[in-house]
Amino acid sequence: MTLPVRYEVEHVSRYRYESPMRNCVMSVCLRPQDDEGQHLLRFDLTTDPPAPHNPEPDAFGNTKHVLNIHREHDSLTITAHSIVVVLPAEAVPESLSAEAWGELQAASESFADWDFTHPTQLTMPSAGLRAFMERTGLGAAADPLTALRALMSAIRDSFTYEAGSTSVGSPIDQMLATGKGVCQDYAHVMLAVARLWGVPSRYVSGYVDIGETRSGATHAWVECRLPDLGWVGFDPTNGCLADHRHIRIGAGRDYQDVAPTRGVLQGSGATELAVEVRVRQLP
Repeated sequence: MTLPVRYEVEHVSRYRYESPMRNCVMSVCLRPQDDEGQHLLRFDLTTDPPAPHNPEPDAFGNTKHVLNIHREHDSLTITAHSIVVVLPAEAVPESLSAEAWGELQAASESFADWDFTHPTQLTMPSAGLRAFMERTGLGAAADPLTALRALMSAIRDSFTYEAGSTSVGSPIDQMLATGKGVCQDYAHVMLAVARLWGVPSRYVSGYVDIGETRSGATHAWVECRLPDLGWVGFDPTNGCLADHRHIRIGAGRDYQDVAPTRGVLQGSGATELAVEVRVRQLP
């Protein structure tokens, strides 16, 4: 029997500037969600230099903090500290009935899942994506759940995880061409295919406590809305369903909606970002 797991997470983002910046306005998406799947017991956000930061909900229900620094500074450190209890995931069957495809088709006639059924700049279908689907034999299987399980496994087996092989703005064609990417690329490829099949699918940002991926950076996976099951998490990087080891921060159409930090700087010169994440289980 799987029990709830309590985690402590520390996420540190360090910006260093070649020349001092005069102003900075930044959106920070690092607060774990507090919902039926996990409970947020504590969240603290601090910055150096100190800056006011106000929580703001976005269109997808995520909580972001907007910070403002209106004085000269040559570095910025953002530290987020969280304590989260992740509950056991609901059991997911091996498959659904064949009628599930029809239910998805009927649901697509409404605008409820428009954002999660249409491509974005980072999940745009291409000739490379279709070639990948043909090469791996991917198609709409007997039911959506079976098809998504096969898609997750095909992505996990077809690509090599290599840090630094892509950037946050890389389209899926880069990983499809090189065979290398990181978790956000794995998620974007799965989103592109699932949406081609008409399955409402969203990008999830968070942390994971699985082997070597337990520290060092945020993680990304996919959630698909399925008949009778609701949102089900698929982690194509690790080839598993999302469970009590996955800590959710936010969800959106792709990485851009839930980027950990993004903003506008006033100044000149190069910017260097170093990120350190520590995840540990608590008694």
